[in-house]
Amino acid sequence: MSVNDPIADMLTRIRNAIMAGKTVVSMPHSKMKSEIARILKEEGFIESYEVVDSDNSSYQNLRISLKYVGERRERSSVLSGLERISRPGRRIYTRKQDIPWVLSGLGVAIVSTPKGLMTGQRARQLNVGGELICKVW
Repeated sequence: MSVNDPIADMLTRIRNAIMAGKTVVSMPHSKMKSEIARILKEEGFIESYEVVDSDNSSYQNLRISLKYVGERRERSSVLSGLERISRPGRRIYTRKQDIPWVLSGLGVAIVSTPKGLMTGQRARQLNVGGELICKVW
């Protein structure tokens, strides 16, 4: 099965796993997905992530452990929303001063810059703009 937008597929898999109450979600690996997972881990939205070889050794999988708070019956996900901004049919680029604040700073915007993938706050500190990948809150 081919996927036209692998980043949107990743976000949808995470969103679906949260709604189903899963603790782990797996997807095909890419460098961009690993970097997004690294940012989510650094910002405290997920427990951990790892790259594992699949049963068929021709490709690798990215396994993300989701983070929940509360006891078993009342537990809720730390991630409450994921939104894809730029997509293959319509790329959205922004300058440093136009990087959006997500929920007044409670969420993060993930930006692809010439210096790599980073949060919107980090991009503002480094005075770089780039492509808005997604918003997470």
